[in-house]
Amino acid sequence: MTRNIWEYFSTQNIIFGNGAIQKLDKALQRFNAKNIFLITDQGIVQAGILDKVKAQLENDNYNVVIYDKAVPEPPIDSVVEAYEFAKDKTDTDVIIGLGGGSSIDLAKVVALLMEYGGHPRDYFDEGNVPGPIAPLIAIPTTAGTGSEVTSVAVVNDVENNLKVGISDNYLRPAVALLDPELTVGLPPYVTACSGIDALSHAIEAYTATEYRHINAEGELLFQGSYAVTDALAEKSIELIANNLVLAVHQGSNIDARANMLVGSLLAGMAFSNAGTALAHAAAYPIGGKVKSPHGEVTGLLLPHVMRYNSAAAKEKMVKIAKIFGLDSGNDKDGDLGSAAADAVEKLLLDIGLPTRLSQIGIKESDLEEIAEKTLPAKRMVRNNPRVPNKENLITFLQSSF
Repeated sequence: MTRNIWEYFSTQNIIFGNGAIQKLDKALQRFNAKNIFLITDQGIVQAGILDKVKAQLENDNYNVVIYDKAVPEPPIDSVVEAYEFAKDKTDTDVIIGLGGGSSIDLAKVVALLMEYGGHPRDYFDEGNVPGPIAPLIAIPTTAGTGSEVTSVAVVNDVENNLKVGISDNYLRPAVALLDPELTVGLPPYVTACSGIDALSHAIEAYTATEYRHINAEGELLFQGSYAVTDALAEKSIELIANNLVLAVHQGSNIDARANMLVGSLLAGMAFSNAGTALAHAAAYPIGGKVKSPHGEVTGLLLPHVMRYNSAAAKEKMVKIAKIFGLDSGNDKDGDLGSAAADAVEKLLLDIGLPTRLSQIGIKESDLEEIAEKTLPAKRMVRNNPRVPNKENLITFLQSSF
């Protein structure tokens, strides 16, 4: 089948810039808000970022209730706990998610439950959100997930040892407020993991199968690549390629921080429409087995996925290589395409992240199960330019091991 139509979805309002936190009052006025429920985590508390945001809100006479127990890749129990805490505050006008992707994802699911009730499992997978969620403002403090503009919230289904996405265009926050100054205190390792995750989003959205050739019926959240997502992803790859090493090694370099935040934002705008692919599909079962952050896993897989896909996405791989500053010279473009994967692997080494599954605690005996659990992630697998089966997926995982 051929799909003839693409659609682009986005957050209603994006506010960006050094000191952008001062525009929070203006954003809240759109909702006639008085009572704020703010979700964040202990890292943000200890870094003093919560105090900055809270002071801004109190200065503008808002009533603020704070839930500061968000944890990385929130388990379902912690989502339910945050929702129960929020439910007692029945007069909440706006929810604010402040922090990395996990705090914002938690805020998304709480905003969903505040509006429709139930349990997170009721909304698993794609297209199960009945309508607009409670008003949500996302304030990212990492340059990574792009969660402030995306249609996905990831939770950890501990019972089934699997990370699960709730995906729907209704999950997009109403406002994304990005202030690079809030990311300056980020430790190098967190900067590296979140930044390489953004690059994974951009490259997977860019090299995704073109929308016309996605083999699926009906309305799709992840539609495959098209002109708008390609433009966003290309710019994102350029910004991250030129700024990630600087942001990791010179944490107070505000220009590098700002460029990474824009890169992450653009990647989020691209992949939440085009979709991600094999690196993210495999990262879910791998993430259920090891304690590594999601970004570390997707980043580790990325160069291996690029090599796996290189013959099926040759033209775009060549463009990625050129964005990374590699010149074809006397090389054939095919060589340049595989050089794109080498450039990403070098980037991982430059920022001190692992490049092999064996380095993060995966055993060779796990690979078959990972392959089996990757294939059902259809919205990502069908996006991959080279369609995997169990056998070549195991071969791919062995090459990543």
